[in-house]
Amino acid sequence: MKHQYTNALVNETSPYLLQHAHNPVDWNPWNETTLQKAKTENKLLLISVGYAACHWCHVMEHESFEDSLVAQVMNKNFINIKVDREERPDVDQVYMNAVQLMTGSGGWPLNVVALPDGRPVWGGTYFKKDQWMDALDQISKLYTENPEKLQEYASKLEAGIKSLDVVELNTNEPVFDKPFIQNAVKSWAKQFDNNQGGMNSAPKFMMPNNYHFLLRYAHQNNDSELLDFVNLTLKKMAYGGIFDQIGGGFSRYSVDAKWHVPHFEKMLYDNGQLVSLYADAYLLTKNEIYKDVVTETLAYINQEMTTENGAFYSSLDADSKTPEGELEEGAFYVWKKDELKTLLKEEFDMFSDYYNVNNYGFWEHDNYVLIKKNDDYTIMKKHNITKDALIKKKQSWKAILLNERNKRAKPRLDDKTLTSWNAIMLKGYTDAYRVFGNADYLASAEKNANFILNNQLREDGGLNHNYKNGKSSINGYLEDYAATVDAFLALYENTLDEKWLKSARDLTNYTFDHFFDDSNKMFYFTSNSDASLVSRSIEYRDNVIPASNSIMAKNLFKLSHYFENEHYSTTAMSMLNNVKPEMQDYPSGYSNWFELMLNYTNPYYEVAIVGPEVKQKIAELNKTYIPNKLIAGSSSENDMPLLENRYNPNNTLIYVCVNKACKLPVSETKDALKLLKQ
Repeated sequence: MKHQYTNALVNETSPYLLQHAHNPVDWNPWNETTLQKAKTENKLLLISVGYAACHWCHVMEHESFEDSLVAQVMNKNFINIKVDREERPDVDQVYMNAVQLMTGSGGWPLNVVALPDGRPVWGGTYFKKDQWMDALDQISKLYTENPEKLQEYASKLEAGIKSLDVVELNTNEPVFDKPFIQNAVKSWAKQFDNNQGGMNSAPKFMMPNNYHFLLRYAHQNNDSELLDFVNLTLKKMAYGGIFDQIGGGFSRYSVDAKWHVPHFEKMLYDNGQLVSLYADAYLLTKNEIYKDVVTETLAYINQEMTTENGAFYSSLDADSKTPEGELEEGAFYVWKKDELKTLLKEEFDMFSDYYNVNNYGFWEHDNYVLIKKNDDYTIMKKHNITKDALIKKKQSWKAILLNERNKRAKPRLDDKTLTSWNAIMLKGYTDAYRVFGNADYLASAEKNANFILNNQLREDGGLNHNYKNGKSSINGYLEDYAATVDAFLALYENTLDEKWLKSARDLTNYTFDHFFDDSNKMFYFTSNSDASLVSRSIEYRDNVIPASNSIMAKNLFKLSHYFENEHYSTTAMSMLNNVKPEMQDYPSGYSNWFELMLNYTNPYYEVAIVGPEVKQKIAELNKTYIPNKLIAGSSSENDMPLLENRYNPNNTLIYVCVNKACKLPVSETKDALKLLKQ
């Protein structure tokens, strides 16, 4: 196919950037050459940020960036830069902060105009073509006629951006107590939706870490009401259209309050975290629905999102082509009633009852998004069938519909690999193995971990952020180190292969050398070897993915126990103490920090298992939900601090320690479990 236009993005590897390589807009990638060009030509920068699975990014591209008249204006007056936010979260963060300061809200596509030195002066999200043209004309005019005004505004905005992520060192004595968490949860509970689960608003994001914390908090504090709310949320999410009832895996969020109609893109980071969450929830409740969610999600990841070398792709787009060849959101996933009747024949009535092919499951344009309302028992009773018969029917329905669906045009795949997101999925696989004991899950986890070690780890001990076609072009961010260390620690606890524990420690030490700010005991998002941006930010508020600093603090807490390292220990404590003043005001934005706080407010156990049957003992121990422990183990002599002088060739002993004091060793798992409940 011959393209009329080609710009500098044609040499990039990001699928999102390549989608814009044949726009008439003279797009450039974000790099030193482009930034220097703006300074040399004294031209404004136009920075447009998006990602491959972003619906409104595609809409704006089609309306504006594919239009030759719009391109003329952009090319004449600006140096135009396209950014994939997943490749460059640092650039995205700076300009997102700017737009939030200027307009009060943000999102993608993110469009910003900046001075030649990169300081932003104007921005917003999605614009219709005429609004976009008007705005660009006005800014160009102002830059020509009154550049001092823009310079002045840029300086004010720069100060605002720099003040956003400032973390002061909290010099007060660290005090972490139960009432602090209790009060935060109490005020948070006012926003709970006790009918549909989640928060009392729409759209609904799944926020896996919120529920990971709430699950653990409810369990450790015997709060049955809170546990009921978490279970309601997990059940409703599993029942909803936000979960792909036919092919497995979760979309990013639902546009309504009942988790029904999703924004249809599927992101790797959501699915990795939700696998971990549902695995733990199953461990605590033994609810079969949770097990099904894990099984079906990992089957989807294995089939659609995994490369031959064990790496994971990033996302599937929300849009796909209709039979008429039009790009439409959700086209791959929705069903029409007549189509279902033809496919399912006499099974249709029960199917439509189960998946609500009725007013409850109706979306728009004669389309239905499958959603469950009742549990299996209700359906069994109503249709007078056994559990086994219903399971067989569901398998048959899914096979028929999956086969039919696979004939449709598939959503576009963002096939780049990101280290941080891969580590999140690797952790998901590891947690699923811990709970369900499926050896395939462990094999996928180890294969991915080795991919990270062999492809993303550099000779200098640092990580790269991205990978595509054998190339890694971007230096790692704190999120890459934090997520990888977290995953490697989980892998060590399940395999006892010290390679993962030592790699976790080495990567952590690298972050102290390149990311740590000794003045406030927090970590910057970018390395000190990266070119500087308008501001060097510290990411500490938890979002859909927990903040890199909160993951790092939890890692340091664990590593301090494994290596008896005082520096790790005091840093973790200082980090939590720094964030503490903000935590009660907005608990959902600090849930991973709250989870770390539970390690201090409640007993936290070191479980050391030494002897020939160590693997068997760990498997037995893992059948019980114990979130407040770490495991160290060896089948032979070992000089690790937690294992030293504890080996007995004739017996496998379990040592349970808390606050640097150990109980007498026991040889039976059931006795160890009693000690862990004291």
